[in-house]
Amino acid sequence: MAIHPLPARRLLDVPEPRPALWTLAGVAGRLVEVIGAEDSAALTLVAGLILDAQEEGEQVAWIGPTETSFFVPDFFENGVDLNALVVVRVTDAPACARTADKLLRSGAFGVVIIDTGADPRIPAPLLARLAALAQRAHAALIFLTQQSGTSSLGSLVSLRVRARRQRLAADRFRCWLEVTKDKRRGPTWGYEEVCRGAPGMR
Repeated sequence: MAIHPLPARRLLDVPEPRPALWTLAGVAGRLVEVIGAEDSAALTLVAGLILDAQEEGEQVAWIGPTETSFFVPDFFENGVDLNALVVVRVTDAPACARTADKLLRSGAFGVVIIDTGADPRIPAPLLARLAALAQRAHAALIFLTQQSGTSSLGSLVSLRVRARRQRLAADRFRCWLEVTKDKRRGPTWGYEEVCRGAPGMR
């Protein structure tokens, strides 16, 4: 089973308050793309949003193909309530999107995360419908993609960030967001935190 390059880990110390732009309130009603690559910190930074949503009493769903997964023990150490996290396994990215359509229409979820795996291609009409549903439900729709060029999801993305990491010491990593697109405010902000690396990380 393939695992994303950087699982989430507990913060080293009590973190500074997260900026309002990278919280549930900051991403609600938006289509968000979080891009990861070999130096990705996507799971670490998305775990913070999951925790924020759960603390606000919102339901969170994680949709992904069967060959990928987040690292369960590290989500747990970050404080994520795994019993309350709805996980749906499907065959490919279009199936992920169709599942997200049903969940958003239910109105029961404040955050829907789609792990697109290696192939993030989703038909434009379906993506447009998802963006409209997320806005109508005031829910955060977050796509995790893995690519090095331009966006895989096109112009419908409201907020696009690249999740990066840098080793600071043997078990310490700087994790940060590079904002490359923000339709509401422009790419004028960022976010970072210092994390412990998972055991065995290189």
